[in-house]
Amino acid sequence: MRAAWLLLPALAALSAYYVYLPLPGTVSDPWKLMLLDATFRAVQQTCHLIHYLRLSHHLIVLNYLICTFDKLNSVSSEDLNITDAVFDGVEVRIFEPPAKRDEQLKRSVVYIHGGGWALASARTSLYHNLCRIMAESLNAVVVSVEYRLVPEVCFPEQFHDALRATKHFLQPDVLAEYSVDPSRIAISGDSAGGNLAAAVCQQLSKDEHLTVRPKLQALIYPVLQAFDFNTPSYQQNMNMPVLPRYVMINYWIDYFNGNYDLAHSLLINNHTALDVGEALSFRGHLNWTSLLPSSFKKNYKPLIQTTGRAEIIQEIPALFDVRAVPLLADNETLQLQPKTYILTCENDVLRDDGVMYAKRLENAGVEVTLDHFDDCFHGCMIFTIWPTDFSAGVQTRNSYIKWLDENL
Repeated sequence: MRAAWLLLPALAALSAYYVYLPLPGTVSDPWKLMLLDATFRAVQQTCHLIHYLRLSHHLIVLNYLICTFDKLNSVSSEDLNITDAVFDGVEVRIFEPPAKRDEQLKRSVVYIHGGGWALASARTSLYHNLCRIMAESLNAVVVSVEYRLVPEVCFPEQFHDALRATKHFLQPDVLAEYSVDPSRIAISGDSAGGNLAAAVCQQLSKDEHLTVRPKLQALIYPVLQAFDFNTPSYQQNMNMPVLPRYVMINYWIDYFNGNYDLAHSLLINNHTALDVGEALSFRGHLNWTSLLPSSFKKNYKPLIQTTGRAEIIQEIPALFDVRAVPLLADNETLQLQPKTYILTCENDVLRDDGVMYAKRLENAGVEVTLDHFDDCFHGCMIFTIWPTDFSAGVQTRNSYIKWLDENL
């Protein structure tokens, strides 16, 4: 009995040590975020063990667990017609509000979910509920794209899926089928979905055969570059839930079907060293010392290696492919982009990706709204349902929907 009394405090202390993380004082719901992060870490470690034992790929196991848990929280709606369809070989979920009297055409949002190009689904509750609320709040047809995931496919297949589904929907006869106004369509996505949304918008802007083009793009804490993993936000938030720097680097490696042995070289920017000639033409597109405000730069210094590993680019040429890294697009392409909304969070390694893209678009003459939240963290907008309900989620979601409502 005495041993049990000694063991319980020890277990409690170990649990507290595992859960506790020093977080900035501005983060909303800090203890809830610590618990969420501890759960993610425990599940990820289990999945990596399964991968190590060669029982299954860790991302397949992780996605299975996420989707199994997530489906328990799905909320239905009697006010929407929710159907699954296939657009040019790509599965989509469509949310259609009922027709209103004297209303002829509706506005629409094509939404591309996040998850590191490897996790989540348009069908799970986190995104099902987000798209449901968007459709109801905006009285808009929302098309949620179910692109294929890593490791089933890698880049550029996710991009091709998102592009094919979007172009299919933009056909005049398809828009007419869903009673959508061709002049009031937005392309949107969060995190890796924001990456795909930006890349799709860039591609659409250069397609001379399109008769219908998106009016807006709305990017939620998008991942936009793999050129510099030492921007101020990457340095400041390197251990921040729910997306530490090493996890984001691993997502990039998985997306490109690369080798994890390259992770450390990427982390210290060996792939964009001064002696890597392929990086030279892109360096000016991602000069954060001129693209970021001083409040974000703080006292951080650029990490530019003199000598690096040019062979990384030979092994993973997609590191400089603008379909994967939209922030590296040239100014001519940026000038063609639609009116843009970018949401960023202070406690997020990807903060500076979004801020730099906003500045480059603004410099190219595009009307941009940068919606920055000092107390929020990466991924927060989809966490609005118990037990992962955060005030940051409701706050960012409401701000995002409000902008769409006013501009679409």
